[in-house]
Amino acid sequence: MPNERLRDAIYKHGLTPAALAEQLGVDPKTAERWITKDRVPYPKYRSAIAAQLRESETYLWPSALSNERTHQVNQSEVAHVYARRAAAPADTWQRLLDRATRQVGVLAYAALFVPEQNPRWVSTLREKAERGVKVEILLGDPDGDCIAERGADEGIGGAMASKVHNVLAYYEELREVDNVAMYFHNTTLYNSIYRFDDEMLVNTHMYGTPAAYAPVLHLRRLAGGELFDNYTSSFNRVLGRARVVWPDQW
Repeated sequence: MPNERLRDAIYKHGLTPAALAEQLGVDPKTAERWITKDRVPYPKYRSAIAAQLRESETYLWPSALSNERTHQVNQSEVAHVYARRAAAPADTWQRLLDRATRQVGVLAYAALFVPEQNPRWVSTLREKAERGVKVEILLGDPDGDCIAERGADEGIGGAMASKVHNVLAYYEELREVDNVAMYFHNTTLYNSIYRFDDEMLVNTHMYGTPAAYAPVLHLRRLAGGELFDNYTSSFNRVLGRARVVWPDQW
């Protein structure tokens, strides 16, 4: 049975099996067999292919990695764990943003602390977008049930909705910038997600506890890992249900 996942990933990146084979230094017929006969490449080639195509090894070759090996790689994707968000170095968010070259994603209820604590945050987003970086910001709908419930859980009531309006004031200068889109979501979040290319900060949520006092995972995507991709999928599922605030069309 052909490996359609591999075939699709190759062509999505504007490559052909022959071109991929040339990059890897293997016979083109070998690359063809990876697709047509679903042959599994040697580990060194799997890693290189996954990195080139920006897909996980477990996605391209679901049966290739043992459970033990997958577990080891998943552990390696966790670069650091902070017991609470405030324990992360103050410049962590800005430093990761500075390094981003392809995409930046924010999924939170408000995340007002980010522009408040990082004076260069919004201006850097603008610079990145003007250079072609895709910026997607998903905030809780201030009129939605989920924001109201989160505010009640934290004991701050309508202040949560006010935080959303406050953070929108910071982002207003990005409204007319190409490659930037603002969304509202009405989704129960179990984590806030901040993505910068292949690195990510995941601020977990705890019932009745402000996000500042909840743990943060610093993840770095690895070709054979699942953690980073699972959180990316979660981000994308919320994005699929969110409504555009601006621009009117992406």
